[in-house]
Amino acid sequence: MLGYLQRLGKSLMLPIAVLPAAALLLRLGQDDLLDIPVMAQAGDALFKNLALLFALGIAIGLSKDGSGAAALSGAIGYLVLTYVLAAIDENIDMGVLGGFITGIISGHLYNRFHTIKLPDWLGFFGGKRFVPIITSITMMIVGVLFGFVWPPIQEFINSIGEWIIGAGALGAGVYGLLNRLLIPLGLHHVINTLVWFVFGEYNGQTGDIARFFEGDPTAGTFMTGFFPIMMFALPAAAFAMILAAKKENRKLISGMLIGLAFTSFLTGVTEPIEFMFMFLSPLLYIIHALLTGLSMGLAAMFGIKSGFGFSAGAIDYLLNLGIATKPLLIIPIGLIYAAVYFIIFYFLIVKLDLKTPGRGDDDEFLMDVDADNEVAAGSGLSKYQSLSVRYLAALGGKENVTSIDNCVTRLRLKVKDADRVDEPELKRLGARAVVKLSKTDIQVVIGTDVEFIANELKKY
Repeated sequence: MLGYLQRLGKSLMLPIAVLPAAALLLRLGQDDLLDIPVMAQAGDALFKNLALLFALGIAIGLSKDGSGAAALSGAIGYLVLTYVLAAIDENIDMGVLGGFITGIISGHLYNRFHTIKLPDWLGFFGGKRFVPIITSITMMIVGVLFGFVWPPIQEFINSIGEWIIGAGALGAGVYGLLNRLLIPLGLHHVINTLVWFVFGEYNGQTGDIARFFEGDPTAGTFMTGFFPIMMFALPAAAFAMILAAKKENRKLISGMLIGLAFTSFLTGVTEPIEFMFMFLSPLLYIIHALLTGLSMGLAAMFGIKSGFGFSAGAIDYLLNLGIATKPLLIIPIGLIYAAVYFIIFYFLIVKLDLKTPGRGDDDEFLMDVDADNEVAAGSGLSKYQSLSVRYLAALGGKENVTSIDNCVTRLRLKVKDADRVDEPELKRLGARAVVKLSKTDIQVVIGTDVEFIANELKKY
């Protein structure tokens, strides 16, 4: 189940990846910035069709080979579902969940039928061409079923959303805690989908992100509290790790950790930092999760409302400064959080003798990049080609790897035997962590250049 959910979580990243572009176009086009209505409408078009994008993206993500036929099936399935529901009851609105369910069904139908062979006189409609046909029939049946059973489900979902939104600081705090606790398993995308794209409604837009950009004064509850963590707290934790490192290693690891701290501050990508202490000290990570929940609660308590299209980094903070509520309060809260994180991390790392970067006798984080580049140059391979060869060997060879996917920072792999995976070697090559969900499902946290390594691995 964890293996399946991580595939689903990875699939969600494809439609979510368009949100930064949508938010940028929508925001820059507003009259208080560039005042270009065409640009604003271009961004708004993506937000208003998120359900369709989810149907397309999830279908591609769950398909065996990322085929365009799966995407076409997802689009067709969603259109059929939407029109069937409207014919039964025009008040039914499945929203993003309609695209979510359609994408799952379409992806599985593609995997089941994309190689089907039909009789010769129907041969043209066999294989991948059959998938959109069976998807349209299936979604018509699903649409009829949901036309009768969805209204009470919709009411139940709305009541949950209203309760969480109405809970204010408590609801935001619980969400922030769960968001961080689910990151080790890569399942935080699932809960994010509900609060960011489903719960709440304003001017026809659902979810915290779309409602924020639509101008809902209550939106931002499930985003604002991340800014102090990603812009201030985790960069401070990175500097604490630098100071706690052995003097002889401090200079070597500074470049890596300062780069990761800057990435967290600027873009809100935090996983490379979090995985450096997540498994070394569960206590430290639980404190981090609790403090994240507290930050979410404090933001809601003080009435601060801000949002993002990608993540809670400085880019999104500055871009949405003009439409946020009390955004300047984020800075003093963030500075306080930076001090708290620095003190807690430095004290616990030294007191518990945690082997964070630069503190181990045989430090797995101190990868010799120059030596790797020399190997790559000598073999005629690019840096990522050379790395992928060594990653593949550490994963047990190509005969051990059965499936390769990636999200923003991690490889998501299916292997025949997780015991054959050389975890120390993966970390020596630059991986921040290796998460073994089962005997066949693993995740390798690499960083924002994971896609380049994944693409090279797939060639083998």
